[in-house]
Amino acid sequence: MLLKRFSRYLSVGVINTLLHWATFLLLNIGIGLTQSWSNLLAFAIAVTFSFFANARFTFQAEATPLRYFLFTGAMGLLSYLVGAMADALALVPIITLVVFSALSLVLGFVYSQWVVFKE
Repeated sequence: MLLKRFSRYLSVGVINTLLHWATFLLLNIGIGLTQSWSNLLAFAIAVTFSFFANARFTFQAEATPLRYFLFTGAMGLLSYLVGAMADALALVPIITLVVFSALSLVLGFVYSQWVVFKE
């Protein structure tokens, strides 16, 4: 059951990642925002899609405001911290995206499974 659930989470994550990366690049390269702000704003857009898709498709759970707050709050903090670290280390944007995507996939699933959508 856990492997099937993770596979569904991964499927939603692929779409979420494409949305996040496209938004990040538009904001960072196209508009000139810092990586921390570009990552946070891209995350805010992508996480809304991800939350509702995972609630319905992955966890078959109700998408309540409390669950939305729990998920977006924790993952938003992770998003900003990765972007801030990238700014401090002067990393190229692709590294920021890869690091955040990997961390958010693993940590986001664990957090969703055992906290946000726990039955």
